[in-house]
Amino acid sequence: MADPSPIEPGDHQAYMRYALSLARKAPPKPTNYCVGAVLVDEASNRIVSTGYTMELPGNTHAEQCCLAKYEEQQDIKEIGPTDTASKRLVLYTTMEPCNKRASGNLPCTETILKSKSKRNGGIQTVYVGVKEPEKFVGENAGRAKLEEAGIGYTHVLGLEREILAVATAGH
Repeated sequence: MADPSPIEPGDHQAYMRYALSLARKAPPKPTNYCVGAVLVDEASNRIVSTGYTMELPGNTHAEQCCLAKYEEQQDIKEIGPTDTASKRLVLYTTMEPCNKRASGNLPCTETILKSKSKRNGGIQTVYVGVKEPEKFVGENAGRAKLEEAGIGYTHVLGLEREILAVATAGH
């Protein structure tokens, strides 16, 4: 995804709508939320990866799929210095990244923190459409962890009802 995004730089609601369009691709199940994620190089306004719940094999979350696809594109095992040094990566996700996984997979918050901790690059800001409901794992402390690590966290207002309707399809 090397071309500049058709979305205007800083149009957070438009990026969130794009993430919501991806969430609609997730298979509805009673045991997960349908979430979409978009990874953007903010400096160049390029979409560098996208993902949605269950896009990749296994019980995969949107952020996990998005970052795994980005890593594969870069031919790297983890987001490292060469691919992030000149980029200001931001992540748009329709739902707050999880902080706990019942499936045994790495929580999305930890995956995001790994991207930041590798060097000076990684994800700088996470834009979120809705807070994660407490249905599966209780209170989500992901926001606090991200902010403690210096990762910005911004709630994009205006799409909550639509996002929750898509996220809870199949429940």
